[in-house]
Amino acid sequence: MENKDRIKYFYEHITSEHRLEEVCDYVSEDCIIRVGDMRIPVGVDGMKQHMIEVRKTYPDLKMTILNQYSEGDFIISEFIMEGTHLGEWLGMKPSGKRLRISGVNIDELKDGKIVEHGGASNTFDALFEGGIIQPAREYQ
Repeated sequence: MENKDRIKYFYEHITSEHRLEEVCDYVSEDCIIRVGDMRIPVGVDGMKQHMIEVRKTYPDLKMTILNQYSEGDFIISEFIMEGTHLGEWLGMKPSGKRLRISGVNIDELKDGKIVEHGGASNTFDALFEGGIIQPAREYQ
């Protein structure tokens, strides 16, 4: 399986179907999360924990890859994540609303496993659209 196919399968099946027992087949023990210029070591267990925490907020989470681009060992994936907001997150009470969040993931693979993961999503846009958060009055 090519790297693009592995990443697509990881998000659309392993992540969407919450198949934690298979994460080690797609994520390296040396995996780091990249946030800006910070590099946070997470490994397989950290990636599993992240998936567990996201699933608490969106128990019916589903990811769909729209487009992918590759350059060497790097795969850029444009995605849509859908899920019903049923868990508390950052102090926001569950709304019961179905949210659709778009974003981009950037993954580096070595030997077919993710060694670096980063990206961005429009989470706050989706929360505004869903009426879950609102701008402060002075900005309205």
